[in-house]
Amino acid sequence: MSEPRQITASEANPLLKAWVTPFATPPFDEIKPEHFLPAFEQAFADHSAEIAAITNDPAAPDFANTVTALERSGKLLSKVAAVFYDLVSAHSNPAILEIDKEVSLRMARHWNPIMMNAVLFGRIAQLHENRANLGLSSEQLRLLERTYTRFHRAGAGLSEEAKTRMAEINEKLAQLGTGFSHHLLGDEQDWVMELGEADRQGLPESFVAAAKAAAEERGMAGKAIVTLSRSSVEQFLKSSARRDLREKVYKAFIARGDNGNANDNNQTIVEVLKLREESANLLGYPTYAAYRLEDSMAKTPDAVRSLLERVWKPARARALADRDEMQTLITAEGGNFKLAPWDWRFYAEKLRLQRANFDDAAIKPYLSLDNMIAAAFDCATRLFGVTFEERKDVPVWHPDVRVWEMKGGDGKHKALFYGDYFARPSKRSGAWMTSLRDQQKLDGDVAPLVLNICNFAKGADGEPCLLSPDDARTLFHEFGHGLHGMLSNVTYPSLSGTSVFTDFVELPSQLYEHWQERPEVLQKFARHYQTGEPLPDDLLQRFLAARKFNQGFATVEFVSSALVDLEFHTQPAAAAQDVRAFEKQELEKIGMPEEIALRHRPTQFGHIFTGDHYAAGYYSYMWSEVMDADAFGAFEEAGDIFDPAVAKRLHDDIYASGGSVDPEAAYEAFRGRPPEPDALLRRRGLLDAAKAA
Repeated sequence: MSEPRQITASEANPLLKAWVTPFATPPFDEIKPEHFLPAFEQAFADHSAEIAAITNDPAAPDFANTVTALERSGKLLSKVAAVFYDLVSAHSNPAILEIDKEVSLRMARHWNPIMMNAVLFGRIAQLHENRANLGLSSEQLRLLERTYTRFHRAGAGLSEEAKTRMAEINEKLAQLGTGFSHHLLGDEQDWVMELGEADRQGLPESFVAAAKAAAEERGMAGKAIVTLSRSSVEQFLKSSARRDLREKVYKAFIARGDNGNANDNNQTIVEVLKLREESANLLGYPTYAAYRLEDSMAKTPDAVRSLLERVWKPARARALADRDEMQTLITAEGGNFKLAPWDWRFYAEKLRLQRANFDDAAIKPYLSLDNMIAAAFDCATRLFGVTFEERKDVPVWHPDVRVWEMKGGDGKHKALFYGDYFARPSKRSGAWMTSLRDQQKLDGDVAPLVLNICNFAKGADGEPCLLSPDDARTLFHEFGHGLHGMLSNVTYPSLSGTSVFTDFVELPSQLYEHWQERPEVLQKFARHYQTGEPLPDDLLQRFLAARKFNQGFATVEFVSSALVDLEFHTQPAAAAQDVRAFEKQELEKIGMPEEIALRHRPTQFGHIFTGDHYAAGYYSYMWSEVMDADAFGAFEEAGDIFDPAVAKRLHDDIYASGGSVDPEAAYEAFRGRPPEPDALLRRRGLLDAAKAA
């Protein structure tokens, strides 16, 4: 008898074998932490060999043997990394987080010699110089331009000494970004506040149910807790009649990463800023912001500051007027205290009730998660002709995750959409879109696997999850990003979906939010979770009237964060040696109302310190909002928010084109003109305040 064949390591590792799941999706039920390091080892080796083959090709460089070959390289690395980083963010455990520390360093050490490879860059530069004579399509020209820019900005043209230093900086920044993220998660996991019966004054039943579900998730069955997830904190601050507890929750929330414990992020920030400044200087830029913004729609720090200051003045004026009204309200109630930051949301709700006869608690029973998902899908169907059908046969990373198949108008498979909606201790806070596989057509049609991750509070005892208006808007926002990934129709992976400038990437997501708050959508999908009754017309009208309420506060907490981000990256790093002092100084400089905190204080500002994607770029949401407010006007001018001709332009020029077209050209193709800046102020109800300022 012959000996049984030994199973090789690659056959035993689900990350290294072909996936025989539906649509070749990751077999999450088979993947264990110990599979990742061997898979990364193999992926790094494969990718290095592919890069060596391109670099050492004796044939003269052409588009196929250099740029296209680069696009085809690293498939295994992309596959393994996508699965790994999904788990790091959405369902981590101590083993995964420990591996993350090693992988972040290994990843930097892998990419540094590739992105600074002088011979490889020489091939790309030669093609770039001769690009007009290569007979390339517009998408190929765009890809060549972006490839050249990416290598140039990574330091491929530097001296050997400077490259060595740049590699060291990149490695250290990778470690610091990972550490920042782990610290933030640690502080969020370590803190809960238990709610006894006497602690629940003013809290709606839906919040208490969610607080019980959160306790059960943490092994505290039968109890109710407030956690440091934003959806838990903000709802508590809006509703709780216990001022002492509001103060306790608020202070814990804004102190994340700033507690002087093992999770403190202050020193991490100092080191990150110093290294970013040095890297920008090595590349010939005076500041990190100048470096980052050159490759954006904004182009310069001055352009960013100009937009933010234009919005800041009217927003601040509106917030201060609201503050004074709330103080009057406190006095009228017999309150002998000055409005504090932990009071703002509570009294803003009272003021909204007084002004517009509306509060969030009245509409939440009509905004069940399932109905809002259905609404997001229905809008996509009416705009783009796509349909969604839930699949129960696709492996997922947590039992809460749901999967839908998206089909085109022709009935053909286009994408899978994963929705992971509930907060849990293993998930980092916030909401985001990412992908497990991007759309491309380089070697046959590759359909994308797109993820939306949120942190909504789960209903307890079989009750449905009920969303606040802000939560519902977040769901549509992330689904807008999702559609950007799923509707992508490009050839090359580097130009797929959301691979666009940071200050353009928020356009498809923020634009999609507009449909969530339209009467045509709410009348159909906002139904009472117990009775099925549609949203009463008078409540709908009050909701619509209240939409622009508290926009001074919302705009101030955002714009102040964006301005602090900009200052961190335009001033010398030495100016921020004391992060708290720097924050205080910058807020005093702009006249920040003391009753409002930054939306993201520095030590919890994951957007800009866990990686560099939004560093010197948090303004992007507002830059995109100028476009999204103006873009929705195209539908309003057509007299139909689902107008087929406008929707087709939106699909072709914005959602499907990915990074294959310059963003300014893409926007003008859709709208027929550049965006009008006043659209943003009009949308936020700040136009009159801006004219008065």
